[in-house]
Amino acid sequence: MQSREKEEKRQHSTAAIPYSFYECRIPECFMNVPMHWHKEFEINCILQGEGEFICGDDRFVAKEGSLLILPPNMLHAAYPCQNQALVYHALVFHPIMLGVNSNDRSTTECIRPIINGSMKINIPITPETDGYFELKGAVDRIFSYVRGNRPQLDLLMKSELLRLFWLMENNSKLISRKDAGISYSELVRPALEFMMDNFQENISISQLAALSNLSKSYFMGCFKKAVGVGAIEHLTQLRVNAACEALTDTDKTISDVAFDCGYSNLSNFNRQFKKITGSTPNEYRRNIKSVR
Repeated sequence: MQSREKEEKRQHSTAAIPYSFYECRIPECFMNVPMHWHKEFEINCILQGEGEFICGDDRFVAKEGSLLILPPNMLHAAYPCQNQALVYHALVFHPIMLGVNSNDRSTTECIRPIINGSMKINIPITPETDGYFELKGAVDRIFSYVRGNRPQLDLLMKSELLRLFWLMENNSKLISRKDAGISYSELVRPALEFMMDNFQENISISQLAALSNLSKSYFMGCFKKAVGVGAIEHLTQLRVNAACEALTDTDKTISDVAFDCGYSNLSNFNRQFKKITGSTPNEYRRNIKSVR
């Protein structure tokens, strides 16, 4: 199934600079990263703590030193482990950095199979993985070039990205043919897409199941297996994350933020917000401003 033209509202790449770099701190800067996808590759390097990641149909805990290399359009999410902060660097880059528009054999046999999903990168890559330190060195150099933020360093970044993929291609344990079995994440992708675009609206399980062409009971089971939480809980996470962004980046009143995020009842918004973040909306806004 093809993903829609604008999977995520944030623009990660442009023609001039086909990548973006992020320093991610959970829960300091945001509570979690709800299930989403984008047209770019993504490299994550865990710096501190540990977190639970869902990547496609795989779920695992990634710890300090772990590397995650995700292909375009893969559904993925990140949640903090209990009483654990999670700090990681993320690079999101367009496949053009790997020469995807070329028709040479290295592209058609090594890069495109990863993009179209016929080949799979086995993650997480940990210090126990064969060849880890070479891979980690390549990732560290890539991030250093990104932080340098100069056109000349983009050349080195491209070459190091290609070297990273060469290292993976030469490790039979890192890249494998994808199983042909059922993919729960693909089954519920239409529902996830709808929720991302319409989380402000009233959404029912029956509506989401119909979008996925599944029975209500089967949909609920598939959704939990794919996302790690139920559909209503995921919808709440989307709304609260949007509220956190609004409280951080705007001066809107709490009631306006609640309404914009799909809550018609302020008390319910405050209750759900505190349940997920551990603080009231007012406390959250004060805490964010105090660390900026």
